[in-house]
Amino acid sequence: MSAPVAVITQGSVGIIELARPEKFNCLSLEVHECISSARARFEADPDIRSILIRAQGKHFCTGADLTEVKGKLNDPAALDHFLAFGMENLRALETSSLPVVVAVQGLCLAGGVELMLGCDVCFAAETAQFGDQHAQFGLIPGWGGSQRLTRLMGERRALDLMFSARWLKADEAKEVGLVNYIVPDADLHQAALEYCEKIATRSRPGIAEMKRLAREGADLGIDQQMRLERDAAVRALPSDDVAEGLDAFENRRAPEFKA
Repeated sequence: MSAPVAVITQGSVGIIELARPEKFNCLSLEVHECISSARARFEADPDIRSILIRAQGKHFCTGADLTEVKGKLNDPAALDHFLAFGMENLRALETSSLPVVVAVQGLCLAGGVELMLGCDVCFAAETAQFGDQHAQFGLIPGWGGSQRLTRLMGERRALDLMFSARWLKADEAKEVGLVNYIVPDADLHQAALEYCEKIATRSRPGIAEMKRLAREGADLGIDQQMRLERDAAVRALPSDDVAEGLDAFENRRAPEFKA
């Protein structure tokens, strides 16, 4: 039996590829475990500068593996572990020191949307569609969907998406802030990979700090946010990467960061 997730290293990019196309890449506990293991491995590799999450087949991910969920309904401990591990896994992507890019084709629904929301930057194929199907089946989000959708889209839009279970086309998903870039279907994976490769030319500690500031500052007041950023900038200024960046600017060349 083949692994449900393929883990690939391509230059500076760590690729996590959902590999259950026959099941529309639905998320089982094993899939979450594979994603978690791959993320940790890439974070520990100093040569990896970003993570790309993509999927095989026609569709990115149509949600949780409901057959597995149904089998756990009479086992509260197993069901809680399934939900808790998935939530912790997506939170770990969100707080990872590495930027996490996701490439979405076809359908991205329910748990697939929750996985996408745990990433930092989203590329969508022109024909991609996004939706939250939980209400359609009497379910509620269990991996952070209700919270992250509200943060990104605003309360009214998020509630409408969850209540109606309607699908957003890629252009509407971009309009409401779920998607960063829309590209032709045939170019999706290459465009996302090239974006990741561009990140490789940046300072890894600098990128990690920017991500931390954005995540940690989200729940703070403006004065606390400014202090958080100022403290980070002061710590960064004496670093080798800043010295290299300033020298590159002065000498009109591309910086070569060592960290």
